[in-house]
Amino acid sequence: MLKIGGATVNQIPFDWTNNTSNIIGAIEDARKQGVKILCFPELCVTGYGCEDLFLSDWVSERAWQEVLKIRNHCEDITICIGLPVRLHGITYNGSCVIRNKKILGITFKQNLARDGVHYEPRWFDPWIPNRIVEITLGDETIQAGDLIYETEGITFGFEICEDGWRRSYRPGYRLKERGVDLIFNPSASHFAMGKSQLREQEVVLDGSVTFDCVYLFVNLLGNEAGRMIYDGDIIIAQKGKLLAVNKRLSFKSFQVLASTVDFKEPGNSEVTPSHDTKDKNEELVQAVALGLYDYARKSKAKGFVLSLSGGADSSCCAVFVAEMVKRASTELGWDKFCEALNVQAIRWQEAVGQLLTCAYQGTRNSSSQTFHAAKSLADSIGAGFHHWLIDDEVTSYSHKIEQAIGRKLTWEEDDVTMQNIQARSRSPIIWMLANVKRAVLLTTSNRSEGDVGYATMDGDTSGSLAPIAGLSKIFILQWLRWAESNLQHTGLNAVNNLQPTAELRPQERNQTDEDDLMPYTVLAEIERYAIQERRSPLQVYERMKAHHQEALLKNWIRKFYRLWSANQWKRERLAPSFHLDDLNVDPRTWCRFPILSSAFREELELLG
Repeated sequence: MLKIGGATVNQIPFDWTNNTSNIIGAIEDARKQGVKILCFPELCVTGYGCEDLFLSDWVSERAWQEVLKIRNHCEDITICIGLPVRLHGITYNGSCVIRNKKILGITFKQNLARDGVHYEPRWFDPWIPNRIVEITLGDETIQAGDLIYETEGITFGFEICEDGWRRSYRPGYRLKERGVDLIFNPSASHFAMGKSQLREQEVVLDGSVTFDCVYLFVNLLGNEAGRMIYDGDIIIAQKGKLLAVNKRLSFKSFQVLASTVDFKEPGNSEVTPSHDTKDKNEELVQAVALGLYDYARKSKAKGFVLSLSGGADSSCCAVFVAEMVKRASTELGWDKFCEALNVQAIRWQEAVGQLLTCAYQGTRNSSSQTFHAAKSLADSIGAGFHHWLIDDEVTSYSHKIEQAIGRKLTWEEDDVTMQNIQARSRSPIIWMLANVKRAVLLTTSNRSEGDVGYATMDGDTSGSLAPIAGLSKIFILQWLRWAESNLQHTGLNAVNNLQPTAELRPQERNQTDEDDLMPYTVLAEIERYAIQERRSPLQVYERMKAHHQEALLKNWIRKFYRLWSANQWKRERLAPSFHLDDLNVDPRTWCRFPILSSAFREELELLG
């Protein structure tokens, strides 16, 4: 019987003190539990999100110095720790094995993630299978490459993150031929709703069966660098049997999960699966709460500022901040939570009041219903709440333009212009409030708006963080209904009874989002086929025609592709957003598209 473990850590790119402290803390915890072999996540010494700094010699050199510090804490334990290694001007992604203070070697990653949000080939080279070399790092000469290791009477090797997703190219096949008993998978695998269950089955359970071994997966934890959130998964399986799973999406700095395994008689292995299976709504709020907590903590901001309109998107952001306070304080304990975010309060609503300041910025086109919805929600969660009118600013700008062009602005001739100036007039004062508060300004754009540019640049897009820009409008609407009933956010009742509207036209014009665009369910369906599956307009039509009227569907498809093409410049300027779903439209992560293009002119002509 042998106790093995995984340690997830919440790291910060090249924050050596934080990162090494978390690693040493986890080692000490594991030693107290009697763990003999402990695996840490991919690139945990530096953090995964160092980006182009991985091309700098000094980063890898400093990472090695941190490894030497960590080695001194490895008495009577074997640890596996992730770091970048530069060899002859080329960077490799490695896991270093240290046994009882002695460095045994470094295994390098063979398959690099290069799709979706990943750009690993920009920084790293893949290691050639079966190749082993001798390298010198500082004063140490060690083996490196496609290694296996022996300790405590067993043999183990590695699949590093993407290695485990590559099906027929998995290193596990060769490791099985070499007779390994245990495969570690140290990962930096970003969060997306439903991904943990897929990972558990396809990487861990299937791997443990296919390679006839014990398989241990360990992921990074938290919002490391601003956009990606890591769920901190630790999953241990043996020959198709799940042995242990940790609590995902923890607010703690590190977590250790251990399991006592009988490598000779699998039936004797300890089985303690504390599986916290979540539906998408629950895992989403936990992930965003963790993302906001880490963003505030690591940026050293004094909370958040939000333009709370009473609509779905801004209300969703407000509830996420409230849930961050409730969830982080519950797990960490009140005192540790308050210390981490520099809060002085005795109740969660008081803490929300210190961390979230909202403002309702009305115009003559705003309704009493949206004001009531905004105020009711703010009051229910304890957020600070201000309200003012921006009609004077709108009138001032409009008068100057009318003087310049020599005529009056009218809704018939200047509809978009007159809508946009209202949204833009809200921006300077909400930024001013954020500056005064020294807080992060949250922008409330959602993914559906990003698809078609249904947002005013430098207006409602103003902000330094867009927490819901990776979510579709239909998901947000159903999540708010779920939150009202399942999370007891009764302050959402008024919000959930409003029809989505920008409230930028006069009220008698009865403006709604779906009248301006198309039904959100249709928009989401077109998005899935056109953007996620990368299909042409005609292919999208063929997929959808059975359920929609022909002329209407063709008009919606034309509108989507034209608006998508015309608004890439807006997507290029959106604030950094969390990656939360199978796709997002952030051009700096998941979706690249040219700013200037044919706008699918010939492809749309094929629709007839």
